[in-house]
Amino acid sequence: MSDVTGDVIAIIAKKKRVEKPTVEVSDRLEDLGLESLDAVEMIFDLEEKFDIQIPYNANTNNPRTEFETVGDVVKAVQKLVDEKKP
Repeated sequence: MSDVTGDVIAIIAKKKRVEKPTVEVSDRLEDLGLESLDAVEMIFDLEEKFDIQIPYNANTNNPRTEFETVGDVVKAVQKLVDEKKP
C-alpha cells in the first residue's frame, strides 16, 4: 500500500459513520455513511494533507457522486500528487 493510499484511507476512516473495523479501497463512500458535509470536509483534509487542489463542485445536490469508492479517491489524489512532482 502506497503512502497516499494509507493516508487517504486514514482520512476517510475518521469521517465514516458506520461501525466497520477497517476501510478498504473497494468500499463505497455511501456504504461508509459519508454525507455531503463529510465529503466536503474529506476533500478539504485531503487538499491540506497533500497540498493539492481537488476539482470539486460542492454546489451539486450530491457532491459525493464524483467519487464512488475509496479507490476512486485514492486514484484522484495520487494523480494530483504525481502531477505536482517536478
